[in-house]
Amino acid sequence: MPWVTGILTWYMNHINYGSVFLLMLIESSFIPFPSEVVVPPAAYLVAQGKLNGMAVMAVSTLGALGGALINYILAVIIGRPVLYALADTRWLHFLLITRENVEKAEKFFVKYGNLSTFIGRFVPAIRQLISVPAGLSRMPLLPFLFYTTLGAGLWNLILFILGYWFYQQKAFFERYYHLITYAIVILVGLFVVWMVYNGLKPTKKQGEKP
Repeated sequence: MPWVTGILTWYMNHINYGSVFLLMLIESSFIPFPSEVVVPPAAYLVAQGKLNGMAVMAVSTLGALGGALINYILAVIIGRPVLYALADTRWLHFLLITRENVEKAEKFFVKYGNLSTFIGRFVPAIRQLISVPAGLSRMPLLPFLFYTTLGAGLWNLILFILGYWFYQQKAFFERYYHLITYAIVILVGLFVVWMVYNGLKPTKKQGEKP
């Protein structure tokens, strides 16, 4: 798949501190974008000596914090009734945000309190939305910033180490490059299909039983 190879090459050639910050900002806000395809490639470039490791960690964590802050502020401004009304719309379903997901994030926040903004950074499906209940409950800003920065920083460190390890295994990846490319295409395709499915499937009305 030459076109896939071209896209991957283009992506790797355009990874810099600005793009890492922007993509992590998107990943941590209401737009679904996996941090797993941001920090590890950047760490790979660090291992090659093309980027600075401390700088990558700094901009990726600041980006994650910025995205979480966007969700927090939006939740504070629009409030619970408007938020849940929006969560019932197809537009947010395309972004994998549903009433059920928001309720799940709220229950997680109720269970773990302010610490959930730290723990939630490591939980799939919660990571994107954990800042929303924090905003709805008017969690104090300083603890929110502290726990979010700590959680995002540790998660990014794990991804950074993974990306650095990938570089150590580059002989393996070069050998099976085509198989890995096919796997990436399939995963991306499944992710897009899942987003479309969530956006097009019939929506349940409030109070309607499953």
